Amino acid sequence: IIPLFESQNKHKVLFLTKSTNIKNLLEIEPHNQAIISFSLNADKVAKKWEKKAPSVSKRIDAASRLAEAGYEIRVRIDPMVPMAGWQEGYRELIDQIFAKFIPERITLGSLRGLQSTINGTKDKSWQIYLEEKSNWGKKIEFSNRFTMYLHLIKYLKEKYNYTNISLCKETIEMCEKLRSKFESPDLNYKKIRC
Repeated sequence: IIPLFESQNKHKVLFLTKSTNIKNLLEIEPHNQAIISFSLNADKVAKKWEKKAPSVSKRIDAASRLAEAGYEIRVRIDPMVPMAGWQEGYRELIDQIFAKFIPERITLGSLRGLQSTINGTKDKSWQIYLEEKSNWGKKIEFSNRFTMYLHLIKYLKEKYNYTNISLCKETIEMCEKLRSKFESPDLNYKKIRC
């Protein structure tokens, strides 16, 4: 697919992955029209609900290798889950990422569940965090989502001077409330870039 996109310069292809299988990507040149976005989570969340995925540290290593090879690398921290100790867990995740590479963009999202997903899952332990109904199914309650996003956005800005942050599947109200705290065009719901 990447060579197909390299034959033009109007469109890019974005791959969202948890995979660490990057050997073929490292062999492709050029790759200017490809964006690789790694889905990452706090280690505690990943160990509980991403059991068959590569470890978070291995995904970060893979992302770092692709960044060194010149790929545009993004990070998606989604779904954020407010488990006990979440603040420390997500700060540690940010520190792990920035110790290896600087993502072109970080997209934040919180746990949500469509009713079809909820009905079809065997492990329903994550549902205790879903309290609010929305067009995207059930979500974490608004003030809890706001607190999680605010915590990470402030940490990224204060520790790393990083502001290229966007939100995924969030409400206009959430985007506006966060934008009022931070002057960031990426938090403008009219210019969503996740």
